[in-house]
Amino acid sequence: MERALNEAFQRHVAWTSDAPLGLVVESASGPYLHLANNRKLIDLISGIAVSSLGHGHPEVLEAIRAQVNRHLHVMVYGEFIQRPQAEFASLLAANLPPSLDTVYFTMTGTEANEGALKLAKKFTGRTRIIAFDGSYHGDTHGSLSVTGRSVYRRPFEPLLSDVHFLPFGDIEALEAIDNRTACVITEPIQGEGGVRVPGFKWMRALRKKCTSSGALLIFDEIQTGFGRTGKLFAFEQFDVVPDMLTLAKAMGGGMPLGAFVSSGAIMDTLRRDPPLSHVTTFGGHPVSCAAAVAALRVLLRERLPDRARELERQIRSRLRHRAIVEIRGMGAMLGMQLTSDTLASRFVNACLESGVLVGWTLHSGSLVRIAPPLNIPSTVLHQALTAMLKALDLATQDQSRNHG
Repeated sequence: MERALNEAFQRHVAWTSDAPLGLVVESASGPYLHLANNRKLIDLISGIAVSSLGHGHPEVLEAIRAQVNRHLHVMVYGEFIQRPQAEFASLLAANLPPSLDTVYFTMTGTEANEGALKLAKKFTGRTRIIAFDGSYHGDTHGSLSVTGRSVYRRPFEPLLSDVHFLPFGDIEALEAIDNRTACVITEPIQGEGGVRVPGFKWMRALRKKCTSSGALLIFDEIQTGFGRTGKLFAFEQFDVVPDMLTLAKAMGGGMPLGAFVSSGAIMDTLRRDPPLSHVTTFGGHPVSCAAAVAALRVLLRERLPDRARELERQIRSRLRHRAIVEIRGMGAMLGMQLTSDTLASRFVNACLESGVLVGWTLHSGSLVRIAPPLNIPSTVLHQALTAMLKALDLATQDQSRNHG
């Protein structure tokens, strides 16, 4: 059976690199991935910040089962009143500032960013978009157009016109935001760009400049949202409220779901000239929305944003090693900078051998990302961190032997 599965994967599933991990996942529960060879991994990346409640949270699974028994897809988004959509939109709005009270559901984060960019251009009547170096907003053409990393953009250019990139965190550069600018899009904390946290002064200067110029400020909280940084949303860390918020990843409790959120006045722009200015077939799928209601209720009841701050404290206090240059980030969204790309690659492989999954790609350089489930037991986290320190020792020794 496993051999047939591997052959099917090799022959018929499109790969995104020449060397996928190829791990056969049989099941997942809590902080663990259970593999076909009777091994299990402690998941310290949570499906890239998706499984913030761990895998298969019982309340989320129960909500999914209940909705499956009611109905699946019935109509394109926005036409029928579907209980899970209305319940989740109401719950989400109740936990956001009053100016972010209207939710447009999508399936993915990149689709949420596409919708937000369209809405900004339509509402303002402007075309100029400002984004930032090092940013990542998705792989569809519009989202890729505002992604500030040439390694992703170059093969698909030309992309959207009238997009301009500024250095992330540079206050003086914000003068480029003017009355021709429809919107400015940024991650409050850059994820793919290296877990880079901007200064408080920069974030407030950005908000002030957008307000004075009439440009809409879009915060891409696809990775930072839903407790990951130690607040329900990262913008709360900076005491700055965006005009639009884009969400996905952890929102669906493991189910595919995204959204862009704004005020009713801004969102009303999509109703006219023409009507149906933005439509989606599967956005806000009822099963995904039911899962999202359950996930957010658990997140709030168990105060998991507070737990993210405790995880940060434990990780920073334990991960001390000569090969670690620094640890950046907030809450349970951390980036561990190692001394070299080669060491990072060896370290990740050594972690896998020890039963721990951390985040690293060929585009990550020497940065290893750590994003555990927010409810990971302290005993399991301790076990994982112990294994990581041993893996650092092994990777460092291996590198020294090869250089010797």
